[in-house]
Amino acid sequence: MPRHSPFLPRLTRPVFSRRAALLGLGALALWPRPARAALSPDDQADIQRIQYYLNGIHSLVSRFDQVADDGSIAAGTLYLQRPGRMRIDYDPPSNMVIVTARGEIFYFDKKLGQVSWVDIDQTPAWFLLQNNITIGGDVQVLGLQRDPGVLQLMLTETKRPERGRVTMVLNDDPMQLRQWSVIDAQNKTVTVTLSDPHYGADINPELFVWTDPRNSNGH
Repeated sequence: MPRHSPFLPRLTRPVFSRRAALLGLGALALWPRPARAALSPDDQADIQRIQYYLNGIHSLVSRFDQVADDGSIAAGTLYLQRPGRMRIDYDPPSNMVIVTARGEIFYFDKKLGQVSWVDIDQTPAWFLLQNNITIGGDVQVLGLQRDPGVLQLMLTETKRPERGRVTMVLNDDPMQLRQWSVIDAQNKTVTVTLSDPHYGADINPELFVWTDPRNSNGH
């Protein structure tokens, strides 16, 4: 069972270990405040291409694999429709469901029968779900790395960089979003890798309707 989601603040306490404690202390002592990157004209051009590409994603259905730095792993299906709609169904044994609705993200743990929710702008998900994604506005660039056929773009919130950062990994030529990693305010990392993504997919709008499963048989 995944102990946390890359789309929500931590809702359950991770297993505490000596190794985790040492790593946590080291991170507190060594982790610098993110600094704005010095961008070359080539960087700016690639960032504009990435922004144009992201704004062209209107819907997405994909299987995904999730790995956290505490060793927990999970898989499931992601449904995304911009602006503002997302659903994540985790596979058994997790059986968790995450749905965005009415400006909030709802998290239902089927095993425990518990529901939690948080405002969408308090999660990394808000960036990808905006009506118009502007890189350099609400989010600032911390770095851009090029590898053969791959671009990695590191971003943080302009006004609240202390909340963490997101690194997006995109195939280039043709451009395609394949992976992202979220480092939260506690310096914990979750990486999500898309497998067999379908961009522009038709998605049943009922998947994005939230009713409390504890009170009904709805989604």
